[in-house]
Amino acid sequence: MNIDQPKNVSFLDFVGGVQLLPGEDIQTALPVILIGICVSGAVGNVLVLLIFLRDFRNGRGSEVKALLASVASTDLMILLLCAPVRAVTYYKQTWTLGSFVCNTTEWFQHSCVVAKTLILAATSRAKHNLVPSTAKGPLFSPTWIHGAIAFIWIVSMMLPVPQILFASLQPHGRDAVICVSEMPVCASDFMNLFYKIYPTATFVLPMIFSVSYYTKALHAAVNHAPSPQQQSKVTLVLLCVSGANALMLLPEWGTFTWIRLGYNKPPLGLVIFAQVLLYACSSLSPVILMTMYDDVRQGLIAIWFIATCRSPKHVTGNKCPKTEGNGAEVGANANANSQEQEKTFPDVEHFWTGRRNTHVEEEQDPVPWEREEKML
Repeated sequence: MNIDQPKNVSFLDFVGGVQLLPGEDIQTALPVILIGICVSGAVGNVLVLLIFLRDFRNGRGSEVKALLASVASTDLMILLLCAPVRAVTYYKQTWTLGSFVCNTTEWFQHSCVVAKTLILAATSRAKHNLVPSTAKGPLFSPTWIHGAIAFIWIVSMMLPVPQILFASLQPHGRDAVICVSEMPVCASDFMNLFYKIYPTATFVLPMIFSVSYYTKALHAAVNHAPSPQQQSKVTLVLLCVSGANALMLLPEWGTFTWIRLGYNKPPLGLVIFAQVLLYACSSLSPVILMTMYDDVRQGLIAIWFIATCRSPKHVTGNKCPKTEGNGAEVGANANANSQEQEKTFPDVEHFWTGRRNTHVEEEQDPVPWEREEKML
């Protein structure tokens, strides 16, 4: 992977994945790992988006759910648009995707990562519970959420612009081409300052704020909230998502800053591990939501019931249990349906009831003298 660094550039780094790796094992194993992460993470994020969409259509939306849906959408873009580029690069070991993808792949990935981090920080202002709806107004006012998401994406797409300016294709050997990022020496002083401010403003400060805020909010919810169980659960979910995002993105930001500040290049294994961990982070977020967030877990159960009831394998006459409500209500509806199926037919039940009811009233006895003879 060693390439000659020109004298008029201050650093030289690969774009879109490490290229020119030695060994066929890495060339085969890394694409398989990335494809597995992409498929599993994409399925999880799509399920989370469907659950949130169902909640909003049924009038059970909230500000936190709107922001978490934006996070899931960002994770889905990272997995479907960024990770496949790295998988192809690791497999081919050279650049085969053209100049446009070379210039924009790092910029787009950094835009998504920064947007995800800032959106998670914005959830600290969002309301965790449902706002009571009125007859005239909607469930909640999403104006500030739309404005915040638009502002976050504009900032996230502007800050990584140097990734577009410094990316370029470079020939290697006779027929091979590699995609690299090279910074001119004339811009080194300004960019050294920029690469110190950029990770601090887009990763370090938002993550410290998010983790510290939710830790303090969790302590307050457990000790002083009127309904500590419900509020502490939602706060714990957001704390876990923010903490996992901070820990799993730390190696990627560390190696990124390490290379661009002009220090010795980090170990190759650390660079590859950081890139894989970035995509694994996007696959872990839906797992946390589906296992810890009650609303998402109940929505997943509801989607499973809907999918199984619409399956062609089931008989059309079977009735599906209701999916609204919590798990206890779903189970009660299923038991009620089974009890209805076990009832006997009305005609047969009336027949046996008439056979068992052999006692006749005295006023309606057609032969009263026979009863009088028996009494004598």
